[in-house]
Amino acid sequence: MDRDSILERERYQIQQIRELEFEELQIEEVDDLNESDDDAATDHGYRGAASSSEFTFDTCLASLHTYLGEVEDTHHRLAFLDGGAVWALPLFYLEGAVLFPEATLPLRVIKSNFVAAVEKALHQADAPYTIGVVHVERDPDSGRIRFSTIGTTAEIRQYRRLEDHSLNVVTRGQQRFHLRRGWIDDDGVPYGEVQIIQEDLPLRTPRDAFGKLAPLSNLRSFSHPHTSHPNTSHAKRPRYGDKDSASESNSEESFDSELSLAEMRMHRSAIDSCYGYDTIDESTSSDDDKFVCESELQLGRSHLSEPIGSMHLDCERRNKKANLGIRNKSISGSQSCKGKGLKEGQMVTKLNQSYGVPRAFWPYWVYRMYDSYHLAQRAAGMWKQIVGAPSMDELVKKPDLLSFHIGSKIPLSESIRQELLEIDGTSYRLRREIELLESFDRIRCKNCQTVIAKRSDMLMMSSEGPLGAYVNPGGYVYEIMTLYKANGLALTGRPIKEYSWFPGYAWTISNCATCETQMGWLFTATNKKLKPSLFWGIRSSQVADDMR
Repeated sequence: MDRDSILERERYQIQQIRELEFEELQIEEVDDLNESDDDAATDHGYRGAASSSEFTFDTCLASLHTYLGEVEDTHHRLAFLDGGAVWALPLFYLEGAVLFPEATLPLRVIKSNFVAAVEKALHQADAPYTIGVVHVERDPDSGRIRFSTIGTTAEIRQYRRLEDHSLNVVTRGQQRFHLRRGWIDDDGVPYGEVQIIQEDLPLRTPRDAFGKLAPLSNLRSFSHPHTSHPNTSHAKRPRYGDKDSASESNSEESFDSELSLAEMRMHRSAIDSCYGYDTIDESTSSDDDKFVCESELQLGRSHLSEPIGSMHLDCERRNKKANLGIRNKSISGSQSCKGKGLKEGQMVTKLNQSYGVPRAFWPYWVYRMYDSYHLAQRAAGMWKQIVGAPSMDELVKKPDLLSFHIGSKIPLSESIRQELLEIDGTSYRLRREIELLESFDRIRCKNCQTVIAKRSDMLMMSSEGPLGAYVNPGGYVYEIMTLYKANGLALTGRPIKEYSWFPGYAWTISNCATCETQMGWLFTATNKKLKPSLFWGIRSSQVADDMR
């Protein structure tokens, strides 16, 4: 989408906001709701729109953060920093949010030292318009804060200076980094020495690992110890999101060129062990399928702890058993064909046309477990089913970006999402997200474990997903998950229309009815035409890790 079309869409959305402001507000509905506040602590069951047919709110409005007022575009898009590079960046530490690459983070900068941090970021020569963002956790007993060691660089996309010298800023996550050390400079600005993390290239099952059996002559020449093997050039791995990464992964390069040196040695060993065996017993396919299902379930739970060597030996034993049967069939087949006067080349050609075998060392299911594109399809399908998000076909083509998108929008606690941010490797992050999506069922209060909502109660009030970051006038950033139904919550105070994160809705503070912890807000529509008529925003920082 070009810049003109984006500006035109924003003008249309701003016009919609102005029309909402000039419409006659239906205050009577809000007042009636407040009259029943005393019953909220015992009833707790407000519902909003239960189906898309009742939905009239423009979800793009929430993602624009219009409550910040008019902001200026910096018209600057920074190129990605080199992986492994070390930079000194102004540092923002947030208690209420975990920033992922490609996610939006609004900031209301009030304190003078952080205002100075933004000013320095805007004018620094090495990495202009860039700040570092790290999540911090506060100990509930001592009150001390703990800095996370993994954070995300954020590019300042929009900002606005106010009359009181504060700043409204909209940033976007860029790249993960290791926080090596931090300090305060002479102006009181917090700085951090960060090392950019080199993201891995998404893994794919080699195209030639499984398929038709190679000609016998090829096997002989490949397994011969004196046969020279062409050198493969290893280009620098592209960054995540690079446009060329998808095309490279889809290229028609040979299987050999996709292996590392260690994998190539194992591959050669496997080829040598299979040398001379032309057929495979198709009768074992059903047993193999059963073994694949059982092994994938077991290995999926322990893939981080099981040594590769044990998998190597296990696969080698199975290969030897299979090869024993293949050898006998091959010998008997050769003798029978010899009696009929068939030449060796004709026999091999017929066998190649009739049978297919794995030409890689590992079984097929092992590759699928760590195939980033296969995992991306699974994760996207589950995400669409659970969240009701639109098609994610474009993100499926970029598994690294998909893993960051799900990590930033999955409606779970901050600690779990920080865990996702710290995982190195696209396939490992996607596997963990699939596991979380499978187990996610309940939303509970962090303090008293009261069940607040079910997974089916989630509601998409923003085009970016069911969870998003918003900032209040005091500068506190909150990540909230939106629900059309919640239980066990009590309302405090009257609805307020000013500074609403969702245009056309008034907000009311809601607390846990059991432990009285502030859980979030109830948002109520200020005119009858707006649907849903009400919904809840729950703070992710107040949600328990237990989701079952």
